[in-house]
Amino acid sequence: MNNSLEAPSILKKTNPKESSLHNSITLAVAPMEGVMDHTMRSLLSKIGGMDYLVSEFVRVTQYAIPSSTFKRLVPENNNSAQTKYNHPVHTQLLGSNPELMSESALNAVKAGATHIDINFGCPAKRVNGHGGGSVLLQNPNSLYDIMKAVRSKLPQGIIVSAKIRLGYENEELLFDNVAAIEAAGTNKLTVHGRTKKDGYKPPARWEKIGEIQDRTKMLVVANGDITDKESLLRCRSISGCSHFMIGRGSLNNPFIFQDLRTELENKQKIEHQNDLIELFIDYTTQLQKEYDEVATLGRLKQWCGHLRFEYTTIKDNLNTLRRSKSVIEFSDNIKSALGE
Repeated sequence: MNNSLEAPSILKKTNPKESSLHNSITLAVAPMEGVMDHTMRSLLSKIGGMDYLVSEFVRVTQYAIPSSTFKRLVPENNNSAQTKYNHPVHTQLLGSNPELMSESALNAVKAGATHIDINFGCPAKRVNGHGGGSVLLQNPNSLYDIMKAVRSKLPQGIIVSAKIRLGYENEELLFDNVAAIEAAGTNKLTVHGRTKKDGYKPPARWEKIGEIQDRTKMLVVANGDITDKESLLRCRSISGCSHFMIGRGSLNNPFIFQDLRTELENKQKIEHQNDLIELFIDYTTQLQKEYDEVATLGRLKQWCGHLRFEYTTIKDNLNTLRRSKSVIEFSDNIKSALGE
């Protein structure tokens, strides 16, 4: 297998010393299943600060996913693969059958996708139990076969990337996995600095991401435990990366990308407490267009579960918010909690 494939010019690695800190850093929104649907992507995109977002994975099992499904599940594909605020959205697939994955990837492109990402990082038992996600990190040949099939099926202008963890039970196959993915013609690799066994236990091992960065010509995106400017700069220093993906941090603080851009320009960070009410009104309106009362209320409560880590007022009123029996009652309670 050829391990020296060059990344396209648009994906060339950036030397942090070659340009200003603000301009050299790329920020992305991670694809979190069950949370980061198009309504949340739209909300974060409206706030801004990120360079792109990645969709929740579309699972490929017994048949190739048709283009119509990609248009429905990743509606940004109907808008040149962008949010209405002009942030690119990459379409992510999850599965283990190379032929079905490649056919599905082609159908996604026909639906409008401009960037295909393959998920080898999901730690969920129900996903791993069906041969998808991080369980594939136990077999580098499977990674190669899937990535090669996808890359070979798509036009060269379509960027193909993968997302991995450091391993399944341990890190023994880490560099074999990276080499296999690169040899298949992959342009870009996002690395969550934990194994499947680690789950989300801190800390993310940024030094391992740095070792990958030193060994590959793929563009490497660091993921894990980036929550503010300080952690981002530590990750940058340890890993050598200038491309970063943020997951849970963007749910805990929806202004994180805007804040990071502001602080990287050495400007004073803005206090966003008063903006939360407007965000909840916006988010509720979007959810009600897509979901019924039960699902809308469930997603609002779910988001509060994340926000409590950054907003004391949400934490202090979490039980009241979770006891809300309707969207109207929830809206009244959130306004009361936030002091409107």
